[in-house]
Amino acid sequence: MNNGVMILGGARSGKSTFAESLAKSLSGQVLYIATAIPFDDGMRDRIKKHQENRPHHWKTVEKYRDFEGIGDLNEFIKADVILLDCITIMITNLMMDEACDYDQITHEELDYIESMIVGQIDVLLEQFRASGKKYILVSNEVGLGLVPPYKLGNYFRDIAGRINQRIAGTIDEVYFVVSGIQVKIK
Repeated sequence: MNNGVMILGGARSGKSTFAESLAKSLSGQVLYIATAIPFDDGMRDRIKKHQENRPHHWKTVEKYRDFEGIGDLNEFIKADVILLDCITIMITNLMMDEACDYDQITHEELDYIESMIVGQIDVLLEQFRASGKKYILVSNEVGLGLVPPYKLGNYFRDIAGRINQRIAGTIDEVYFVVSGIQVKIK
């Protein structure tokens, strides 16, 4: 692995487990960037299970935006490997930060939101690459299922798909995980 790895898969495909296993194999000094917000009991339970599966000595930063100064954090400086889980949760949070009605949104407003998300991703990747550290990004592949029957789902799927393409096009390695089995696709 050079510096960057992207791990894609569907929900409960084993992508986080593979990402954590890969991070463990690379170094004992891992910084885990968690992008989830515990907004309900289901998400709190999901976060708890992720925390229980991670080694206790890993440092965790809970963050999904404003990565400009992350390279200055002590946890980041001390880490050899950065693991961010997950890009699609990050996109969801960024979309929900925009107080808008996605059923009534204009194309111009939607383009602005997507460009803001692209900007956040670009800053994140710039920080990771500038550090020279190994980094692993986990993201959901959301384009394999049915077309969502509501506008917000469509917008999310389209933005997430374009962001995944953007990252995969510039990152060193890409894996696709299905039923706990990983396949290197780049």
